[in-house]
Amino acid sequence: MHGRPRKAPKPEDTAASAAKAEKLCAHQSLLLHNHHNRMKMHGRPRKAPKPEDTVASAAKAEKLRALQSQLLHNHHNRIYTKEALEISAKLLEANPESYTAWNYRKLAVEHNLKQSESDPGSVKSVLSEELKVVENSLKHNFKSYGAWHHRQWILSKGHSSVDHELQLLDRFQKADSRNFHAWNYRRFVAALKGISDEEELKYTTKLIEANFSNYSAWHNRSVLLSRLLQNKVQGSFPKEKVLVEEFEFVHQALFTDPDDQSGWFYHLWLLDQTVKSETPLLVSSWPAHGSDIIISADGCLDGCAFSPFTSFISDAGTFPLILYFNEVVEGVSSSTVTVKSMFNANKDLIWEPLATSNSCAAQVWVTHLNVPDGKLHPSTAYPIDVHLGNPQGIVSSNGSHCSHPSQFAFTVSVQPLNSEHAEKQGGKEMILWRDVNFRFYDAHIQESSLIVYFDLLSIEKDHEPAASKWHARILANEIALVRQLLSEIDCKIGKLTLARLLTAHDAMMLYMAPHSHKKVHFAEVLQLYGDLIELDPMHHQYYKEALSMTLFQQRVWEGCSLCAIGAGAAKKVTSNVENLLKHCWHHRVSSSSSVSDSTCLRLNNLSLSRIGCVKHLLWVQMLDLSRNELRSIDGLEALQLLSFLNLSHNKLSSFTALQPLRLLKLLKVLDISYNEIGAHPIDTRRYLCSSPLSHTVGSDWNFNEFVPEDAKVTNYWEAFAIFRGLNLTQLDIVGNAVTDEKFKSFLFKVLPTLKWLDGEELH
Repeated sequence: MHGRPRKAPKPEDTAASAAKAEKLCAHQSLLLHNHHNRMKMHGRPRKAPKPEDTVASAAKAEKLRALQSQLLHNHHNRIYTKEALEISAKLLEANPESYTAWNYRKLAVEHNLKQSESDPGSVKSVLSEELKVVENSLKHNFKSYGAWHHRQWILSKGHSSVDHELQLLDRFQKADSRNFHAWNYRRFVAALKGISDEEELKYTTKLIEANFSNYSAWHNRSVLLSRLLQNKVQGSFPKEKVLVEEFEFVHQALFTDPDDQSGWFYHLWLLDQTVKSETPLLVSSWPAHGSDIIISADGCLDGCAFSPFTSFISDAGTFPLILYFNEVVEGVSSSTVTVKSMFNANKDLIWEPLATSNSCAAQVWVTHLNVPDGKLHPSTAYPIDVHLGNPQGIVSSNGSHCSHPSQFAFTVSVQPLNSEHAEKQGGKEMILWRDVNFRFYDAHIQESSLIVYFDLLSIEKDHEPAASKWHARILANEIALVRQLLSEIDCKIGKLTLARLLTAHDAMMLYMAPHSHKKVHFAEVLQLYGDLIELDPMHHQYYKEALSMTLFQQRVWEGCSLCAIGAGAAKKVTSNVENLLKHCWHHRVSSSSSVSDSTCLRLNNLSLSRIGCVKHLLWVQMLDLSRNELRSIDGLEALQLLSFLNLSHNKLSSFTALQPLRLLKLLKVLDISYNEIGAHPIDTRRYLCSSPLSHTVGSDWNFNEFVPEDAKVTNYWEAFAIFRGLNLTQLDIVGNAVTDEKFKSFLFKVLPTLKWLDGEELH
């Protein structure tokens, strides 16, 4: 025992261990009995057991208790005799899910191998016997995690026949071709034997041709092809040729049995391979390329044409620089991104990932540039250049490197502090979200610099629209085929696939011809999702969210400009901005005021259930998402300029849904009134222990000092984890089940900067 001599157990210790083992056996027997009955149900009505079945179950439980008790005794005393191993083998044959028994056998194998080191025959015999035990257990339950893991552990010792494993797998996969345990083990064996991905691909072809419904074979095919495409293996390149062949292959399954989902899921994977970029790309930024940013410390923009896209109000002496990629990446730092400006030395910039999971990888990254106080001339535009000069250091989750250098440039002008305006602003009024406080934004205002983003569908090396023609050709062909299929049979998943294809095709064509193309399939996509909501009410929420994303894209996307970045140069193409401007409104602090303090993007009352197109909204400082059907606000963490946010009258059910707010450092005003916070039960057991493992946020905070003495701690922890550290001056939370006087008292302590709560000024 860790090098120390083991002491003989005392009689009372032996008795206690035996009692503990007996109790454990009883609990496990009951668990196995309940699990066995549940496994038989699978949604079918449970029948009352017959008397003889009850007697048999009781006898089996008694046998298991006896075997488990003997196993624990042998395990505790490190007895690895032949008789002891036979007991564990019997237990595992009856119950392959006994992890303690598998761990005991691992220790026994290590013990016996150590004694047989000098005899290769004995080593092989020990391992062969172990493989037989696993095989017998798998015959009883060939989906046992413990059994498959143990077999993999034995095989990794390197003394067993891999050919026999392939024969065994053939038998199991004939019994159940969708056994994902067997498929995982096959990938392990193939790697151990050195079988090429090309050979394994042929194996999946054989199984799929025998049964188009073999979902696991389709999935394994996608795993293999992903590696072949990424490594550009001979025969798997060019990508266009491979995808065309795979689409033709899956068509056989779709037209043979349109209602089977296996082929459709593979078709969806092929669609993803068609439209996605092969490497990480910078797709959006704030400030945008070519923009002229005006920064004001007091909200006064004297002599400047105010634009919601290019004006930024900050009293912190800094402004954010935001990079938005087409996928989650890591490695963004001062060594991979160079920022040339008079404000900061590049080496001093710290890039942070905007991830709610405390990960070192994110789709959006931010750093902050300092504005020297009183040292800048107000009439001077100071240039800033951003260059991804060492993009190889920026890596996606699948290991792909950002191989395309990108750069953009903008200018910054700083307005001096207006003392008279600052005095007026010192006693700012409460922000009201009533219609009378908004004035329609003049769509005829000529914006000198509109929203610019780098399009997600820039696929080829030079990011030229012409390089995307084969992608558009594949999409058009698939649309025609799916339409043909739907003309012959009414198929729900076929309708869903057509909606996805049409959306992808519109996105592709908009990239290739931004001047002339509009989302011509928009109405058809809406109709398809509407049909699916009626045809498949069980999954209506999924279709509703997809419909919401389509509406969101239509309202936001077409009002944006497109910018395709080449290797070292940028080419800007401007499209119609009026579609977006019609959702922009001037906000007045009071209805009688003639001064418009902010420009608000109002996306309220649109039945939105998800937030999308965030890459186009990085400029937003005031956002109204009220009276929608939002259950989550994932994605809002990218809006680093956001200071005013209205989420009232949605379906947010807990404070956890507000997690992205923790990353919005400029947020001052928040309205979450009339949601469903506190109306639904949540599992608070994870908050009972003050431990770094109990929650990812705020484990080092002194939580108890904020909670009222007679309050239940677990009712406040989620709110504490979200609000602690925010600098809110105004919060509206009325209309949620969680609100009461105790909770308001808690908020006063957690948010010391708060000036208004539920419409009342605090003193």
